Amino acid sequence: MEQRPLCTLQFESTDSYENNLKQLLEGIEQTPANAVVLAPEVCLTGFDYTHFEAAAQFSATATDALLKVAKTRIVALTLVEKKETGEFFNVAKVLHEGKVVHEQPKNRLFKLGDEHTYFTQGEEKKLPLFEIEGIKFGLLICFELRFKKYWQDLEGADIILVPARWGKTRADNFKVLTEALAVMNQCYVMAADASNEECSSMSRIVSPFGKSTANGNALCLCVAYDQQEIRQMRRYLDVGI
Repeated sequence: MEQRPLCTLQFESTDSYENNLKQLLEGIEQTPANAVVLAPEVCLTGFDYTHFEAAAQFSATATDALLKVAKTRIVALTLVEKKETGEFFNVAKVLHEGKVVHEQPKNRLFKLGDEHTYFTQGEEKKLPLFEIEGIKFGLLICFELRFKKYWQDLEGADIILVPARWGKTRADNFKVLTEALAVMNQCYVMAADASNEECSSMSRIVSPFGKSTANGNALCLCVAYDQQEIRQMRRYLDVGI
């Protein structure tokens, strides 16, 4: 099986949607052509509730540009999306080979940030695993990381993606939870957060053994993916996964 590099992106989202898209595309283009790339939650628009219609429209347009650079990469991020019902959702999209191969709405909205006032939450149900070219993925959007039932839903994933916009005052929580998730589920965890002043800037990639490598000040971090390490962890420390 092809060994795909794992790459997390971290940058500051500005008031300019176009500038944010430019930063995102630059980050993606820094990654190997076969990489798994994760961007922060709503990195193109932020939670721009004042211009929610415009944010949703831009997200739809930007998806076309992102599909063109995804190609052989696997690219994941979340976008503000308006449905035909008029409701707004925070939707994770995974792009590969010119199409959206997985979509997942945010089920747990962060009330301290008033997300529930503007977004509709996804249907409460078991989170799915999805497979791309032999790799099993799971996905948690930011606040969902705190819910232990979701950790159980994603047992068996090779890689868990965590796009986030995590508060700076809870930065240590983000580090601890992502590392614990990797150790508990014996898998890789890719966590991408924004570097805005109010955010944790704690983007990182954690191995199944719990080794954590952080982006620091770098736009792009890449770590080798080793599926054999997942098998070894599950064989020698058998917890039923």
